[in-house]
Amino acid sequence: MKKFCFILFLFAPFLAVGQLLDDAGVQQLLLKASDKIYNYEFDEADDYIRQVKAKYPQHPVVPLLKAVEMYWQYLPIKDNKSATAQYTNYLNQSVALSKKMLDRNEEDPEGAFFSLASHGYLAMKYHYDNEMMKAVGEAQKAYSYLKKGFKLMEKNPEFYFSTGLYNYYIERYPMDHPVSKPLLLFFQSGDMALGMKQMETAIRRGVFTRTETALYLGQIYMQHESQSARAAACLKPLADKYPQNPIFTLRCAEALAQSGRYREVQPYLERLRTLPQKFLAMPIKVLDGIIEEKLNGNPKLAVESYQAALKLPVDDVFTKEFAAHAYSGLARISAQTGDRNRAKSMYKKVLSLAEYKSSIQEAKNYLKS
Repeated sequence: MKKFCFILFLFAPFLAVGQLLDDAGVQQLLLKASDKIYNYEFDEADDYIRQVKAKYPQHPVVPLLKAVEMYWQYLPIKDNKSATAQYTNYLNQSVALSKKMLDRNEEDPEGAFFSLASHGYLAMKYHYDNEMMKAVGEAQKAYSYLKKGFKLMEKNPEFYFSTGLYNYYIERYPMDHPVSKPLLLFFQSGDMALGMKQMETAIRRGVFTRTETALYLGQIYMQHESQSARAAACLKPLADKYPQNPIFTLRCAEALAQSGRYREVQPYLERLRTLPQKFLAMPIKVLDGIIEEKLNGNPKLAVESYQAALKLPVDDVFTKEFAAHAYSGLARISAQTGDRNRAKSMYKKVLSLAEYKSSIQEAKNYLKS
């Protein structure tokens, strides 16, 4: 995705707390609903959500789960104004219901947790809308709830996700966005290495948070840590378990390509061709170019694919980095043919777009040579 800012720690394990999950039957309904949402089986997910609502009609989990469903169903949701309005409405409903729980008991763990999650999704929305002040404001609202999770990891391993993501991004985000530093002075400092270890623990020990943790940690390894093999280890199980999910399949294919496992990319690339999301057209062309360049040794077809990709619309959240991949491919091929001026021009475009440290380093290395 476009940027995984520190506020995404709030994309929290919202199903994993308190009295609601003392109900084993509802726990299973929530797990089934989540699996169906991730695999784009929304009618089946709705059946499970209705069963939860019948039993807990005033619980914030219901509107929050509907918001999560809409996020995936209308991906990218920001392009659909009607869906965005309903998505925001569900989140506000969840905030209001959480507040009622906290008004009755300010120490209510479920009220705190669902407040954390609801404000987290709102923070993510504002982040992707480039409304940074609103995003940080939502993060500040949720911060007191988040801190409770720091002390609860051993009692509830789902908190390893929110704590680990916070520890990583509270340090990483101001490194990548220096303008945010004054806004973060009152937040507790973190530890990036510890944060990644905590997320690894969440993948092993979490139940409800395992999927989200694997997605975010895979992105961290690919974007920030230049460890694409580890990224693939996180993302491939998601793509295999949820074959209808476009993001899981796309990120898996990207991580395999970045790892040099080009033959393994191909079945995921073919799957992407069958999925209906229009924003996939651009990264599919880029992956075609990578296969032609790196596996088939056909620079002419690779250039055609990269150039075709760059003529297609770019989604700032999901496919901007693929534009950088395309320019990197064109730069490499230009360098191989001795056209240094064009290679430099292409690598300068990479630097204007790329957020992956590996892409940035490749461009800088060539421009310094």
